[in-house]
Amino acid sequence: MAGVPLIEKNIPSDGVMCQYGTGSHLVAWEGYTLPAPIRPRIKRFSMPETSVSSSSASFHVLITGGSSGIGAALALQYARPGTHLTLWGRNAARLEDVAAQVIRKGASVEILSLDLCRTDDALAALRQSDDARQIDILILGAGLGDIRPEGALTETAEQVRDISLVNFTTPATLATEMASRMAARKAGHIALIGSVAAFHDLPVATAYSGSKAGLARFSTALHAAMTPHHVSVTLISPGYVDTPMSQRLEGARPFLVSTPRAARMITRAIGQGRAHLLFPWPFTIARFLEMIVPRAIVHRLLRTAEVKQRPVNN
Repeated sequence: MAGVPLIEKNIPSDGVMCQYGTGSHLVAWEGYTLPAPIRPRIKRFSMPETSVSSSSASFHVLITGGSSGIGAALALQYARPGTHLTLWGRNAARLEDVAAQVIRKGASVEILSLDLCRTDDALAALRQSDDARQIDILILGAGLGDIRPEGALTETAEQVRDISLVNFTTPATLATEMASRMAARKAGHIALIGSVAAFHDLPVATAYSGSKAGLARFSTALHAAMTPHHVSVTLISPGYVDTPMSQRLEGARPFLVSTPRAARMITRAIGQGRAHLLFPWPFTIARFLEMIVPRAIVHRLLRTAEVKQRPVNN
């Protein structure tokens, strides 16, 4: 990782999350024991002896999906002195790259590579992170997008299983745990990154639109439950954002929004305590039109749409 004096070491048997920080070099690391299934995905780094402690960071933001796309852009948006970021993602190399950028902006950071299909592992890691350093903002930004295979009538059963776990089951589980903890503290904010697909019946992506619809309803219900307890819940419903996920799509991506712009809008909505942010604005009109046009007509139009995507590039 160019420009960042990290020295990779062998992973010890007890497993750790790596912690970085600000200063002329980097800050110290501290380890946390994690459940066995997580251990193979975690890296450990040693820091220069001249490093200083990052314990003064007072504001903790945990972001899932922090290795790329909206999650990475949000990490950079929140990165500043006095802020501690915990970033989760599947791609350890990209997490390290985002961590280096966060450090250069003056924040301290921890990274954890894990598979959100493992809901129990994610829940254990969340509890451990909040126990070690109280989380102020939880942003559940990880998502899995896919469409049915070309020529098939539906997605595969395995696609539906994985999409449901990553897009609904795990974020809903983590949000529920964090809501309970934040309610006890009478403070905190939870943001769930959904999609405008939640409001449209997509024949080529039934699991994706269905999982995002479930997350949207979960978010608004959690907002209703948590408001009396001084915990804010924000649903984010973006249209096309220029992320690796949307870049796989072949064809037009109308009203495309850059990831930095999306991150600015999202952080503003979180700061304002909004219950729902849907962007860009043309999709608000599209949602309204679908509500008033007979469903049979909408479905006929959606069935005629040709949607293709490129293979995943890891």
